[in-house]
Formats: sequence, C-alpha cells, structure tokens
Amino acid sequence: MKGIVVKSTGSWYHVKTHESAIIECRTAGKLKLDDKKLTNPIAVGDEVDFEMESDAGGNKGIIKHIAPRRNYVVRQSPRKKHQLHLLASNIDQALLIVTMREPNLKLGFIDRFLIMTEPYSIPVIIVFNKYDLYSDDEISHYSILNELYTKIGHRVIHTSTITLEGINELSILLKDKTTMVAGQSGVGKSTLVNCIEPDLNLKTEEISDFSGKGQHTTTFAQMYDLSGGGSIIDTPGIKSLSFTHLEIMDVAHNFREFFKISEKCRFSNCTHRNEPCCAITKAVNDGEINYLRYQSYLSLIEEVEDQNYWERHGDV
Repeated sequence: MKGIVVKSTGSWYHVKTHESAIIECRTAGKLKLDDKKLTNPIAVGDEVDFEMESDAGGNKGIIKHIAPRRNYVVRQSPRKKHQLHLLASNIDQALLIVTMREPNLKLGFIDRFLIMTEPYSIPVIIVFNKYDLYSDDEISHYSILNELYTKIGHRVIHTSTITLEGINELSILLKDKTTMVAGQSGVGKSTLVNCIEPDLNLKTEEISDFSGKGQHTTTFAQMYDLSGGGSIIDTPGIKSLSFTHLEIMDVAHNFREFFKISEKCRFSNCTHRNEPCCAITKAVNDGEINYLRYQSYLSLIEEVEDQNYWERHGDV
C-alpha cells in the first residue's frame, strides 16, 4: 500500500492513503540504519510504501520503503549536534513567520533559515506577523527588510490576526500548494494558521512574561489539508539555528546573491573576507550586496569555523 506521511511523533507515523484513510505505522528496523546522521529517518511529506501488520488487528502498518524525495528541509538537531533532523519533504514552498516584536526579531535569523531552503531552491514566503503592534521605527525597519529580501527574490508580506491585514493575500499564496510553515516560538504561527483555516483550531500560547520569549505549542510536525486547496506542514517552533554540519563554502554557495558574483573572485575558494580581488566585498562596498546580509554571512562562517575547530582539536 502507498501513502503520504502526515504526522510524525518520533517512533510512530500517521500515513494517509490515497483513499484518505489514516494508518498508524512504525518503521521497519532496517530503515533506521539508512542514514546514521539523521535523528528521524522519515519526514512529514514523505511518500511511503507500507504493509498492514497481521498481528495488530488490521489497523496498524509497517513502513517498508521511502520514495525518493524531490526536496527536503533539514536542520541540525537541537539535541544532538552531530546529527540532522528532517523537518519536511516534498514541499512546494516554505512559509517563514517572523515578527518585529513579542518576541523581537533577531537579525540574521531569516538568513539562517534560508540556508536550509536554498540547497533545493525552495521558494520562501517571509511573513512579518503582528503588524498591528509595530511602532513607527519598527515599520521603517520592516520596510528595509522587505526591500532587502524582495530584491533577492523572496516574497515578503505583513499580516495581523487582529486587523486581518494580509490574511487574504496569504491564503491565496497557500492555495493548491504544499507549504511547510516555520517560525520562532511565539511569533503567532498557530494563531495565524487558525485565522486562515479556523476549523484546524491549533493550540496557541501566550508569550512568557518572565522571559519575553515564545513557548512551544507544536511539538511535532503535522500536515493539514486546507479547505481552499493545498496543505500545510506545521512544524515545531524554532528557538535557534546552528550549522555544525556545514563548511564555509556551503554557506557561501547558499547566499543566492553571492553565488553568481563570486565567479569573479580571483580565488575559487575565496571566503569573501580579506582575500585580494574579492568580487563579493567589492559588491558590498558598491551597494550591490546588502551590508546586513553580508554581516549575517560573516557571522555564520565564523560560527562554522569555530565549531569545526573544536571538532578537530577538542576543548583544550
């Protein structure tokens, strides 16, 4: 039998058949050995073959095979830094929800997320939520970021579940697409999804008064059908993103506006810092590449270098 994984709880997976039946499945033991670097061998969105368990009363299955993925989004495991965690697979686009306040946007977080989607050229819609709360300064800052990310090819919109600004535009963008929804904890992800699709009634939480940070409301990935066509894959809130599994060139190649210009660098392995005849630093100085993006790049490669150093030499 064939189906699509619509929910992952770690050890069990809910598989939706072509007849829309939901079968609770576990993996065959050998699947867990296919990729030792993954904390989870199967992602929501995976197309799988499964068999019904003969001794489980006919209502549970065993996943035997995962079809080749046309794309996937993977992050470093927040608990096991040497392993990767699959967030979703076979998606048409990703929806990154951020906000300028409650919680405040950390500069560079958007760029870190784009590092995960760029390898497969997955389109990303960047949504600035809670727009009704923004001060004049925050609206000005939003306008700068809107121009920055629109210029490099991403769709940017702002939304409010209070005034309903941007909700209809977002609904249209989701129609007939499979969309992975992601964001930092507390940005209003579940509230925004509920506003678009009220019947889902996803659980929501308030911002913690003590820390000023969001609290996790989604603890595992799950796919939901949209009444207007298409589906979303809701993923757990992201507190931070690290990339110990990357090398410097991985970062450089996945800053999309760097890639073409870097062909003009004197050295093929240019890290775009202090090397002579670097086309990227020239483009930054000329205003062709945004300085904020360049600063994010420098921060990321410094982090990758530091982590790789301690991997090689240990904490001595």
